[in-house]
Amino acid sequence: MAASLVNLKRYSLNFGSRSCPCRTSSKKISFLPQRCPKTNLRLVLNGPKTVLFCAPAKMRRLITAVARADFGQEDINQEVEEGNKIGANEETSVTKSWSQLRKRIVFGVVIGVSVGGVVMAGRWVFAVALAAAVFVGSREYFELVRSRGIAQGMTPPPRYVSRVCSVICALMPALTLYYGQIDIPVTFAAFVVAMALLLQRGNPRFSQLSSTIFGLFYCGYLPCFWVKLRCGLAVPALNTRIGATWPVLFGGQTHWTVGLVATLITISSIIAADTYAFMGGKAFGRTPLTSISPKKTWEGTIAGLGGCIVTSVVLSKIFCWPTSVLSAIAFGVLIFFGSIFGDLTESMIKRDAGVKDSGSLIPGHGGILDRADSYIFTGALAYSFIKTFLPLYGV
Repeated sequence: MAASLVNLKRYSLNFGSRSCPCRTSSKKISFLPQRCPKTNLRLVLNGPKTVLFCAPAKMRRLITAVARADFGQEDINQEVEEGNKIGANEETSVTKSWSQLRKRIVFGVVIGVSVGGVVMAGRWVFAVALAAAVFVGSREYFELVRSRGIAQGMTPPPRYVSRVCSVICALMPALTLYYGQIDIPVTFAAFVVAMALLLQRGNPRFSQLSSTIFGLFYCGYLPCFWVKLRCGLAVPALNTRIGATWPVLFGGQTHWTVGLVATLITISSIIAADTYAFMGGKAFGRTPLTSISPKKTWEGTIAGLGGCIVTSVVLSKIFCWPTSVLSAIAFGVLIFFGSIFGDLTESMIKRDAGVKDSGSLIPGHGGILDRADSYIFTGALAYSFIKTFLPLYGV
């Protein structure tokens, strides 16, 4: 038996092959146990098995070197081609990830600034903007209901009924602002929709009625509480120092109401909850939270809860509302649970529908429901908490 070594100076590696001098060299290669600092290569010999650890960026050059050391020309070309494909796929994946991240950040900032301006404007600007979002969100919801994943287990409502429901949902925020209450219009709308389904041709199904009535509640009734929160709590937040310096041209002190302050704190706390939950899950996430959304973890949930409470308390000190720290903590806890369960509810709908996103309206973010799922329940919870547990609206 004789041993032959091929020294690849470019990689500072030695590759050895043992073969009988009376026959051609075998294609089995044994690597000498040494470490190469230039290529970040490490070899571990474990009996007959050899494990090779190498940085992904060096894989193509390593495959080329091994092929040239002991393989035939045909094998060389094959291995080099495979290595080039691996590198190209890795570069494409990294490029797409960075592109999606940039797109997500840009559109996230644009949405945040736009929503902030709408909230500050209030009244009809707020109601009309919310109505537009509700219309698009309700269309996405009924498309999910009609999707193949859900429709296999139930009979979806007719398309004309879903379109009428989307229009009714879009009218609810304006009716809430005009009348102050939405109970009677919602009840009347539910009755009309139920009659339309029961009198349709063919064989009406309960699944049609239940999915449609839930759509009215989920996409129309619940978002109306944001109008009640922003525009209904018109009591001036007299303790807020920002209001004292606010220009008279834009409303002066009276512009800063309890509704405006509560809406800003609620939206900011939801953003903080989502952000901290994402970062906490990426850094420490190990334990899955629920099978509905496999990417969510208990570690990320705890981080989101902490971030939501801290944001609520800090903003309560800045706006001097609510005046009690315990009320601010309770408000943050309530906002977080409304946010997480709203997210899980939409995830459950998408899972049954068999889709990743509810739509493609917002590049990098999906549809309206994908962005607004955390806000659907929180508006109603925040308004109910202020009306029920904070005397004089927390002033």
